[in-house]
Amino acid sequence: MKKKAIIISIKGTKLSKFEKKILREENPWGIILFKRNLKSFVQIKQLTNQIKILSKNKHFPIMIDEEGKTVSRLKSIINHNFNCTFFGCLFKVDRNFCIKIYKQYIDSLSKILLELGININTIPVLDVLRNSTNKVIGKRSFSKDKKIVKNLGKLTVNYLHNNKIAAVIKHIPGHGVSTKDSHSVTPKVEMNLKKLNNIDFYPFKSSKAKLAMTAHILYKKIDKINVATFSKKIIKNIIRKKIKFNGIIISDDISMKALKYDLVKNAFKSLEAGCNLVLYCAGKSAENKKLLKSIPYIDDFTSKKTSEFYKFLR
Repeated sequence: MKKKAIIISIKGTKLSKFEKKILREENPWGIILFKRNLKSFVQIKQLTNQIKILSKNKHFPIMIDEEGKTVSRLKSIINHNFNCTFFGCLFKVDRNFCIKIYKQYIDSLSKILLELGININTIPVLDVLRNSTNKVIGKRSFSKDKKIVKNLGKLTVNYLHNNKIAAVIKHIPGHGVSTKDSHSVTPKVEMNLKKLNNIDFYPFKSSKAKLAMTAHILYKKIDKINVATFSKKIIKNIIRKKIKFNGIIISDDISMKALKYDLVKNAFKSLEAGCNLVLYCAGKSAENKKLLKSIPYIDDFTSKKTSEFYKFLR
C-alpha cells in the first residue's frame, strides 16, 4: 500500500482515537517518538506494538532521536551519559580502544531500541565542529577534525545496520559551520562552495546510511534564496551528485522557525526541492490531519527505497 510522504508525531504516551485512525487509514510513511511519548519500558513496547498492529506492518518505521547525553529521549529508561565529543576525543587519543568501546556502546543501545520496537535512530551527527558552532550542535558533534567525524560516522552507520537499526546521517550537507540555531531562526552561511566541500560536506560523502536529514540552513554562496531543505540546487547538485547520497532524504522538522511558511507550504517546498519525506515533530492532531490530507504519496524512488528498508529489517 502506498504511503504518504510524511513522518508524523503524536501527542502523548497513548494513541488518541484520532491518531489510531491516522495509522489505520492515512498511511503515513513513519512516526517519530519524543520524550513526551516515552514513560516506561512496558509502556513504550505497548505503544510501538500498537502502532505496528494499526498500520498492519511489523516493519513500520518507528524513529527516535537518541544521540546520548545532550539529546536523549529515553532518559527515563536508560542513562547513557556520553556525548559524541567524548568519543571523538577518545578516538584521537587511542583509535583502537575507542573503536572497541564505541562498538559496545552502539550495540548496547541498539539492543534496547530493538526491544522497545524502534527501528530507526537519527544518528550519527556528521556536522564538523568549529569554535563558533552554535551550542544546538555543540558536543553532539564528534570533532573539529573532519576525518574523525567521518570515521566515527561510518562506524555508527555500520554498527547500527549490523543490529538492524537504520541510521540517519544529519544535518546534510553540514550544520557545523552555522552560528545560529535553526529551531529559532534561519541560519545564514557565507562560506564558499570550495571550503564547504572540503570541510562540511566531507563526512557525508558516499555514506551507506539508508536515510539522511537536511539542514535548515541558507548557504548563500550556493543558493541565496532557499535553505538546503527547500533548495533543488543543493539537493540535486550537492547532496545527490557531489556528496553522492542515494538513500531517502528527510527534511528536518518542518515546524522549526528556520522555515518561514505555514506547515503545508513548508512540506510542499521540501518535497518539490527533492526531499523524499517530510518530518513533523510537534504532535498536534489538527496539524497532523491537515498535513496528511495535503501531502502526496511517496514517489517511485522512495517506494523502492522503502521496500529495501523493509528487507533490511528482516
